[in-house]
Amino acid sequence: MKVVVLGAGLMGKEVARDLIKSSKVERVFLGDIDVKIAQDFVDSLNTDKVEVVELHAERDDSLMEVISKGDVVVNALFYSFNERVARAAIEAGVHSVDLGGHIGGVTEKILDLNEEATAQGVTIIPDLGVAPGMVNILAGYGASKLDEVESIKLFVGGIPTEPKPPLHYTRVFSLDGVFDHYTEPSKMIQKGKLQEVPSLSGIEPIYFEGFGVLEAFYTSGGISTLYKTFPNVHTLEYKTIRYKGHAEKFKLLADLGFLDASNKVEVEDQEVSVRPVVREALKKKLELGTKPDAVLLRVIVAGEKAQQQVTYEYEMVVRKDMTINETAMARATANTISVVAQMIGEDKITERGVFAPESVVPGDIYIEEMAKRGVVIKETSHKSAMIVKW
Repeated sequence: MKVVVLGAGLMGKEVARDLIKSSKVERVFLGDIDVKIAQDFVDSLNTDKVEVVELHAERDDSLMEVISKGDVVVNALFYSFNERVARAAIEAGVHSVDLGGHIGGVTEKILDLNEEATAQGVTIIPDLGVAPGMVNILAGYGASKLDEVESIKLFVGGIPTEPKPPLHYTRVFSLDGVFDHYTEPSKMIQKGKLQEVPSLSGIEPIYFEGFGVLEAFYTSGGISTLYKTFPNVHTLEYKTIRYKGHAEKFKLLADLGFLDASNKVEVEDQEVSVRPVVREALKKKLELGTKPDAVLLRVIVAGEKAQQQVTYEYEMVVRKDMTINETAMARATANTISVVAQMIGEDKITERGVFAPESVVPGDIYIEEMAKRGVVIKETSHKSAMIVKW
């Protein structure tokens, strides 16, 4: 199996690190515009499996040339490239997975390519990060064990294990992505009806052993395709986990227009976009992956099985791997997309077309593979009294 990884950023590097461990992967092509940074990383791996290639993702000819080198492409670029990569992969006849980008309808546009992908005999699975991604796979797995699904509740957060004021937060991926998730409305199903609520709202306490009481609140993009896959549930919601007080502080920034991409002001006779200034200022305060972090996850799927109320709960706590300086977010995210890419390459996923993660990724194999990588997802189930229907 030959795998192309697009982007040698935080996630792309860790995807490559995981891929080289597989005996089924004979070659990895790591594409980036900055070949020196990519090569410096590859040199640290002590492997001859990885070849660095120059990639100009904004150019279709460069994308096609790089993508065509593999059997499967892992798109670890910023999500604005996702549709372009999916189209190029289909044209090249190469399977493709990406890290997600539900904001702005990116994933919906990729799902619309199902007919073209099927005709080309390729598998395309978008939204394979943590949320969306891991939560989708686990929600789909829990739902597959029920006769009828009534409720899906998702909680995920990447947080520092040594929080520092005032934000108690560490930057583990693009701040632009964080801003988007905090400002776009959050889709949810409540009382059987699809609706939108403001992100950074709906704050509630949530407890994790070792971390105490944290807070969870609505953010956009987390339910991804689940509202289409399970349109008849009574409840479907996604909340982000942070230390207490985080949502209130970022809501103030949002309310002041500091996170608005269209907000511009005039400073000394020059028009300046506010958001990039705030982003760069925060970067100095939020160290990028240099301090220990953790990813916390809880997925709760409830419904009916054999006339009983049954709840399946999935919980994960993963911490930074200090031995190789791999962040917890990278361990959870990069391993997820790498595992699924390998499932496709090894024909553990044989369906062709474009699929949401919850509808095609086998949850049992996924959990088993993640455990091999030290990312342990615990499943518990609870049953209640017999349901009597009149």
